[in-house]
Amino acid sequence: MIKRPRNIAQLAHAWARERLRAGDWAVDATCGNGHDTLFLAQTVGAAGRVAAFDVQEKAIAATRSRLEKSGCGNAEFFCTGHENLATALGTGWRGNVAAVFFNLGYLPSSDHAVATRGETTLLALEAARELLAPGGFISLAVYTKHPGGFEESAHVKAWLDAVPAQEIRRWGAHNPETPWLVQLVK
Repeated sequence: MIKRPRNIAQLAHAWARERLRAGDWAVDATCGNGHDTLFLAQTVGAAGRVAAFDVQEKAIAATRSRLEKSGCGNAEFFCTGHENLATALGTGWRGNVAAVFFNLGYLPSSDHAVATRGETTLLALEAARELLAPGGFISLAVYTKHPGGFEESAHVKAWLDAVPAQEIRRWGAHNPETPWLVQLVK
Protein backbone atom coordinates (compact mmCIF):
# COMPACT_ATOMS: atom_id res chain seq x y z
CA MET A 1 0.00 0.00 0.00
CA ILE A 2 1.37 3.40 -0.99
CA LYS A 3 1.18 6.12 1.65
CA ARG A 4 -0.37 9.38 0.48
CA PRO A 5 2.55 11.33 -1.00
CA ARG A 6 3.30 14.95 -0.13
CA ASN A 7 4.55 15.68 -3.65
CA ILE A 8 4.99 14.05 -7.03
CA ALA A 9 8.62 13.11 -6.34
CA GLN A 10 7.48 10.97 -3.41
CA LEU A 11 4.80 9.39 -5.58
CA ALA A 12 7.34 8.67 -8.33
CA HIS A 13 9.58 6.96 -5.77
CA ALA A 14 6.69 4.97 -4.31
CA TRP A 15 5.68 3.72 -7.74
CA ALA A 16 9.31 2.89 -8.56
CA ARG A 17 9.76 0.85 -5.36
CA GLU A 18 7.09 -1.51 -6.69
CA ARG A 19 9.24 -2.37 -9.72
CA LEU A 20 12.94 -1.70 -9.06
CA ARG A 21 15.15 -4.41 -7.60
CA ALA A 22 18.73 -4.70 -6.41
CA GLY A 23 21.05 -5.15 -9.38
CA ASP A 24 18.82 -3.24 -11.84
CA TRP A 25 20.12 -0.55 -14.17
CA ALA A 26 18.54 2.90 -14.06
CA VAL A 27 18.92 6.33 -15.68
CA ASP A 28 18.20 9.77 -14.26
CA ALA A 29 17.75 11.75 -17.47
CA THR A 30 17.57 15.13 -15.66
CA CYS A 31 19.53 14.76 -12.42
CA GLY A 32 19.18 18.32 -11.09
CA ASN A 33 20.18 18.30 -7.43
CA GLY A 34 20.47 14.52 -7.33
CA HIS A 35 17.45 13.44 -5.29
CA ASP A 36 16.21 10.93 -7.87
CA THR A 37 19.74 9.78 -8.69
CA LEU A 38 20.36 9.02 -5.01
CA PHE A 39 17.02 7.22 -4.75
CA LEU A 40 17.86 5.11 -7.81
CA ALA A 41 21.40 4.35 -6.60
CA GLN A 42 20.18 3.27 -3.17
CA THR A 43 17.33 1.22 -4.61
CA VAL A 44 19.40 -0.73 -7.15
CA GLY A 45 22.27 -1.07 -4.69
CA ALA A 46 25.95 -1.70 -5.27
CA ALA A 47 25.20 -4.48 -7.77
CA GLY A 48 23.14 -2.07 -9.90
CA ARG A 49 24.16 0.70 -12.26
CA VAL A 50 22.91 4.28 -12.49
CA ALA A 51 23.58 6.89 -15.17
CA ALA A 52 22.89 10.56 -14.33
CA PHE A 53 22.47 13.25 -17.01
CA ASP A 54 22.16 17.02 -16.90
CA VAL A 55 23.15 19.91 -19.16
CA GLN A 56 24.52 21.94 -16.26
CA GLU A 57 27.85 21.15 -14.62
CA LYS A 58 26.39 22.65 -11.41
CA ALA A 59 23.74 19.90 -11.39
CA ILE A 60 26.27 17.14 -12.04
CA ALA A 61 28.48 18.44 -9.20
CA ALA A 62 25.52 18.64 -6.78
CA THR A 63 24.41 15.12 -7.69
CA ARG A 64 27.91 13.68 -7.41
CA SER A 65 28.33 15.33 -3.99
CA ARG A 66 24.95 14.00 -2.76
CA LEU A 67 25.89 10.46 -3.77
CA GLU A 68 29.40 10.67 -2.29
CA LYS A 69 27.99 11.89 1.06
CA SER A 70 25.61 8.92 1.05
CA GLY A 71 28.32 6.41 0.17
CA CYS A 72 26.84 5.50 -3.21
CA GLY A 73 29.48 4.77 -5.81
CA ASN A 74 27.42 3.04 -8.47
CA ALA A 75 26.67 6.07 -10.70
CA GLU A 76 28.15 7.40 -13.90
CA PHE A 77 27.73 11.10 -14.76
CA PHE A 78 27.13 12.74 -18.14
CA CYS A 79 27.10 16.50 -18.62
CA THR A 80 24.91 16.53 -21.72
CA GLY A 81 21.27 16.90 -22.64
CA HIS A 82 18.84 14.05 -22.08
CA GLU A 83 18.32 13.79 -25.85
CA ASN A 84 21.86 12.31 -25.96
CA LEU A 85 21.36 9.57 -23.41
CA ALA A 86 21.29 6.61 -25.80
CA THR A 87 24.42 7.77 -27.61
CA ALA A 88 26.26 8.54 -24.37
CA LEU A 89 25.40 5.18 -22.83
CA GLY A 90 26.06 3.07 -25.90
CA THR A 91 24.59 -0.22 -27.00
CA GLY A 92 25.44 -2.09 -23.80
CA TRP A 93 22.59 -0.31 -22.02
CA ARG A 94 19.99 -0.94 -24.75
CA GLY A 95 17.33 -3.33 -23.50
CA ASN A 96 18.87 -3.55 -20.01
CA VAL A 97 17.40 -0.54 -18.20
CA ALA A 98 14.70 -1.03 -15.57
CA ALA A 99 13.88 2.67 -15.04
CA VAL A 100 14.40 6.07 -16.62
CA PHE A 101 13.45 9.10 -14.51
CA PHE A 102 12.66 12.54 -15.93
CA ASN A 103 11.87 15.74 -14.03
CA LEU A 104 11.05 18.27 -16.71
CA GLY A 105 11.60 21.97 -16.18
CA TYR A 106 14.61 23.76 -14.74
CA LEU A 107 17.14 23.28 -11.95
CA PRO A 108 15.71 24.81 -8.76
CA SER A 109 17.65 27.87 -7.57
CA SER A 110 19.22 28.26 -10.99
CA ASP A 111 18.73 30.08 -14.28
CA HIS A 112 15.12 29.39 -15.34
CA ALA A 113 16.07 30.02 -18.97
CA VAL A 114 18.02 26.75 -18.89
CA ALA A 115 15.12 24.33 -19.00
CA THR A 116 14.01 21.19 -20.78
CA ARG A 117 12.19 21.73 -24.08
CA GLY A 118 9.55 19.70 -25.87
CA GLU A 119 11.68 18.94 -28.91
CA THR A 120 14.61 17.49 -26.96
CA THR A 121 12.34 15.80 -24.44
CA LEU A 122 10.57 13.87 -27.21
CA LEU A 123 13.94 12.68 -28.53
CA ALA A 124 14.92 11.65 -24.99
CA LEU A 125 11.65 9.79 -24.42
CA GLU A 126 12.11 7.79 -27.62
CA ALA A 127 15.70 7.00 -26.64
CA ALA A 128 14.54 5.98 -23.14
CA ARG A 129 12.00 3.55 -24.60
CA GLU A 130 14.80 1.90 -26.60
CA LEU A 131 16.92 1.50 -23.46
CA LEU A 132 14.16 -0.16 -21.42
CA ALA A 133 14.13 -3.85 -20.69
CA PRO A 134 10.75 -5.58 -21.03
CA GLY A 135 8.71 -4.46 -18.01
CA GLY A 136 10.98 -1.44 -17.52
CA PHE A 137 9.42 1.95 -16.98
CA ILE A 138 9.75 5.67 -17.58
CA SER A 139 8.86 7.98 -14.69
CA LEU A 140 7.99 11.41 -16.02
CA ALA A 141 7.34 14.43 -13.77
CA VAL A 142 6.07 17.33 -15.89
CA TYR A 143 6.23 20.87 -14.51
CA THR A 144 4.29 23.47 -16.51
CA LYS A 145 4.49 26.88 -14.84
CA HIS A 146 7.86 28.03 -16.23
CA PRO A 147 8.20 29.66 -19.67
CA GLY A 148 7.81 26.92 -22.26
CA GLY A 149 6.65 24.37 -19.69
CA PHE A 150 3.03 24.17 -20.80
CA GLU A 151 4.12 23.75 -24.43
CA GLU A 152 6.53 20.98 -23.41
CA SER A 153 3.70 19.35 -21.46
CA ALA A 154 1.55 19.35 -24.63
CA HIS A 155 4.37 17.58 -26.52
CA VAL A 156 4.59 14.97 -23.75
CA LYS A 157 0.82 14.44 -23.69
CA ALA A 158 0.70 13.92 -27.46
CA TRP A 159 3.62 11.47 -27.26
CA LEU A 160 1.94 9.52 -24.46
CA ASP A 161 -1.34 9.39 -26.39
CA ALA A 162 0.47 7.77 -29.33
CA VAL A 163 3.01 5.47 -27.69
CA PRO A 164 2.25 1.78 -27.07
CA ALA A 165 2.64 0.76 -23.43
CA GLN A 166 1.92 -2.21 -21.25
CA GLU A 167 0.61 0.11 -18.56
CA ILE A 168 0.35 3.86 -17.99
CA ARG A 169 -0.27 5.37 -14.56
CA ARG A 170 -1.14 9.05 -14.30
CA TRP A 171 -1.41 11.45 -11.41
CA GLY A 172 -2.78 14.76 -12.59
CA ALA A 173 -3.02 15.82 -16.21
CA HIS A 174 -1.68 18.28 -18.76
CA ASN A 175 -2.66 21.72 -17.46
CA PRO A 176 -1.01 25.11 -17.04
CA GLU A 177 -1.20 25.28 -13.23
CA THR A 178 0.01 22.09 -11.57
CA PRO A 179 2.65 19.46 -12.24
CA TRP A 180 1.65 15.96 -13.28
CA LEU A 181 3.28 12.54 -13.16
CA VAL A 182 3.20 9.58 -15.50
CA GLN A 183 4.73 6.15 -15.24
CA LEU A 184 4.84 4.28 -18.54
CA VAL A 185 5.70 0.57 -18.51
CA LYS A 186 7.19 -1.00 -21.64
